[in-house]
Amino acid sequence: MTVKRRQHDAQFKFRIALAAAKEDKTVSELASETGVHPSQIGGWKRQLLESGDELFSRKNDKKERAQSAQEAELYEQIGRLKMELEWLKKKVTPFA
Repeated sequence: MTVKRRQHDAQFKFRIALAAAKEDKTVSELASETGVHPSQIGGWKRQLLESGDELFSRKNDKKERAQSAQEAELYEQIGRLKMELEWLKKKVTPFA
């Protein structure tokens, strides 16, 4: 019989990693309370400490991505309008 792997959500991982980073309890105590292997808790803690600064910069990344997507859309529209203008100039020149 196979044992199904448990999948934890991001909030649970963050909560456990934060508790490990606070060091109020040992990793072994946290592992026995939550049923997660100590090495997994250590990995989550290391990931939190290494990429914690990105948590605050992600809001800016989302804004930048949205702005760049809007700019790309506007440049596409400008290109389309230029092509239409050139086409109209070619069509109007025989009548002028």
